[in-house]
Amino acid sequence: MDARKWLIGGGIGFVLLAGAGAALYTGALKSPFTQAQAKSGDAAALEFAPREVVQPRLAALPRVIEFSGPLVAPQTAVVRAKAAGTLSELAVLEGSRVRAGEVIGRIEIADLASRLAERRANLESARAALDQAQRTFDGNERLVAQQFISKIALDNSRTALETARAGLDAAQAALDTTRAGQRDATLVAPISGIVAKRYALPGEKVSPEQQLVSIVDLAQLELAGNVGTHEVSRLAPGMAAQVRVEGVDEPVAGRIARIAPAAEPGTRSIGVAVALPNPKETLRAGQYGLVRVTLADDRQRLTLPASAIGNNSGQDHVWVIEGGALARRAVTVGRRDAAGGRVEILHGVNAASQVLAARFENLREGAKAVVVAARTPVASAAAPAPALR
Repeated sequence: MDARKWLIGGGIGFVLLAGAGAALYTGALKSPFTQAQAKSGDAAALEFAPREVVQPRLAALPRVIEFSGPLVAPQTAVVRAKAAGTLSELAVLEGSRVRAGEVIGRIEIADLASRLAERRANLESARAALDQAQRTFDGNERLVAQQFISKIALDNSRTALETARAGLDAAQAALDTTRAGQRDATLVAPISGIVAKRYALPGEKVSPEQQLVSIVDLAQLELAGNVGTHEVSRLAPGMAAQVRVEGVDEPVAGRIARIAPAAEPGTRSIGVAVALPNPKETLRAGQYGLVRVTLADDRQRLTLPASAIGNNSGQDHVWVIEGGALARRAVTVGRRDAAGGRVEILHGVNAASQVLAARFENLREGAKAVVVAARTPVASAAAPAPALR
C-alpha cells in the first residue's frame, strides 16, 4: 500500500513538473526577451543594412506651382454683316483655311447698283455746275475791271461759285458713301486661320452686325488658368512653364504671358495666361491642360527622404540610431519636393544623424540597433563553375 501511494505521488509530481516546463517554453516563444534581459540590455540588437539608414544632406528643393485651365485662341475674329441684304454667297465651310484679305462671301444689297448710278450722275451734274459758275465768275471779274458791271454782280457770282463747289463736294461724299456700302457687301477674312463656325447660309436675310463666320488662328494658343492669391506673387510674365495637355503624350513648353491685376469676383484666385506656340496646329482650342511652373531654390536645405518621416497624431517624427540604440525624434518639416521625394527638415536632427530611411513597424525606444555591412554570399565548392562563352 505504501509503495502504491509512493508511485501515485511520484506520478503527480512528475506531471506538475512537466506542466511547469511547458508553460515556461510557451512564454519564451511569445516574448524572446524577459524583463530582466530588457532591463540589463541583453536583448539581441536589431540589424539594419546600410541602404536602410541615411544621413540628412543638403539639397536644393525647387518649389512647384500647378494650375489648370482650357486652351483658348487669342487670335479669333468674327466676320459680321455691315449692311442689310441677302447673303448671296458664302464660299467657306467649318475647317476651311483662309488668308487675311481673302473674299469669302457676298451680300446682295437691294437697289445698291441704282443708288450707285444715281450718285455718279449727281456728281457729274455738280461738276458741270461748278464749271459754269467758275466761267461766270471769271467773266464778271473782267467786266468789273472794265466797269461794265457793278461789284455787287461780281459778289453774287462769287457766291454762286462757292455754292457750286460745295455741291460738288456733297455729291462726291454721297458717291463715296454708296461705294462704301458696296464694299460692305463683300465679306473679307480679317485674319489668316481656320473657319471655326458658320452662323448663316446662302439665301438668308442678314442685318447689320449679324455674325456670319468665326475664324480662329491656332498657331498661337493660350491656357487660361487661375492661381491662388497666396502663390501668384511668385509668378511673373516670361517664366517658363510645362503644360500637360489632355490627349498629348509629351508636355508642351510655354511661357507665362499675362497675369490679371485683380482677383476674380467671389474667389481668391487670379487669372494667369500661359502662351503655347502651336506651329503645327496639333493642339485645339477647348482642350484642357495642366500647367507646372518650377521655381528654382535659392539655397541649400537640410533634407531627408519622404519615406523616413512618419506622423503620429499630427506630429512628424523619425527614428534615429544614437549610441547603438533606437530613439524617436520629433521633427519640424518645411518645403517638400514631391518629384524628388525629399523633405526639408527645420528642427529635430542634424547632418550627422543616422536616420532610418523607411518606416518600420513595432520599433521600440531604446532597443539596441546596429548598422551591418552587406553580406557577400560565399560560393560553394560543390557549385558548378560558370560556363565560359
